[in-house]
Amino acid sequence: MRAWPIIAAMFLALGGLSAVAGYEMAPPRAAAWREIAWPFPRDGWPAGRAFRCGVAECGADVEVYLRPKLGFCNCDSGVADDDEVDRVSDVDMISPRFVPLRAGDVVDVAGMSGRIRAYDLDMPDGKRTAIGIAASHRCDLMAVAAQGSGDAAGVQRAMLKFLDTREIRKWMTAAMEGH
Repeated sequence: MRAWPIIAAMFLALGGLSAVAGYEMAPPRAAAWREIAWPFPRDGWPAGRAFRCGVAECGADVEVYLRPKLGFCNCDSGVADDDEVDRVSDVDMISPRFVPLRAGDVVDVAGMSGRIRAYDLDMPDGKRTAIGIAASHRCDLMAVAAQGSGDAAGVQRAMLKFLDTREIRKWMTAAMEGH
């Protein structure tokens, strides 16, 4: 009977060690994005949603802005080229002084095809990186812009990971359906 307390203590110690090992081996938690107020003045389109992620979670300060532009896209060809991404992705709302870093690429966001392009922004407090996405569904457009303090690859990676979350994919799909 005296062995029971010793055995119980051993099991507790092993359980504690297992929990610590499990915690240490677990992948890092998902980036902690928080919704912020839409930072841009009103224009011909409704305000969208804006989110921020900090350096600790995303590797750089990153903000993402997304909104549907219903009835705005070419119904036949969708997003045709990089010039269209430059015009419609809302990067110009962050700063009117933006320069593409290179040609854009094809992207799929929430089941919508489009194009993605990286930019340098000339901001009052220095240079920043921006990423613009224009994706279409029928005759509608989803405009997505991001800005960040990191390099283009890191900002784009954080942005695409965020856009691939279940909550945001669901919101984009509903917004494109006019719900």
